[in-house]
Amino acid sequence: MPEVSRYAQWFGRPAGVVQRDLESFAVLLLKWNAVQNLVSRETEKSVWNRHVLDSLQLLPLIDRPEGAALSVLDVGSGGGMPAIPLAIALKGSGAEFTLVEPIGKKVSFLRTAIRELGLPAKVHGGRIEDIDSRETPPNLITSRALADLPSLLGLIHAFFGPETVAILHKGKDHAVEVAESRLAWDFDVLLTNSATDERGVLLRITNLRPKTEV
Repeated sequence: MPEVSRYAQWFGRPAGVVQRDLESFAVLLLKWNAVQNLVSRETEKSVWNRHVLDSLQLLPLIDRPEGAALSVLDVGSGGGMPAIPLAIALKGSGAEFTLVEPIGKKVSFLRTAIRELGLPAKVHGGRIEDIDSRETPPNLITSRALADLPSLLGLIHAFFGPETVAILHKGKDHAVEVAESRLAWDFDVLLTNSATDERGVLLRITNLRPKTEV
């Protein structure tokens, strides 16, 4: 699957090793999806493009902190995208991941994938609101298909520090969601077209803060 090689410069290990682990994850995902609703059954035949590569496309947008390991908070992890493919890609780089997922069966899958692939990640089996946001803010927040943007910003803003970046998958209604979000939030946003979905985008959000009332 040569598509993986385009992201090799961001990997923490040799590309062949990363590809092997990504393939193992895809097999595990399909195995569990046969009895659980981890991802849409309609996407099973395109799991590599729709889920694996869809996650890896974040790599060029991620800033690596100087002198410290990358810390990632993934909200609403579900079937593991984008966090698990990113953790596979960045294993060996010092990056650490925290996955947040409230549904028990999905938590079991995520913990199994992390254990079997030896990933630098842990799972919080609960809601994002249950996590103490006073801890050191993450460098990166990710989320895919969890909520509309105004709601999502409400969930993650407490975890934003001065250097925190959120990279969020969004679909064809992203422009409307951004406009609605600006009613309550100030933020900077950089839009990148999705490499795997012609209607999708990645929103890279920085400087997120509640809008100051005049």
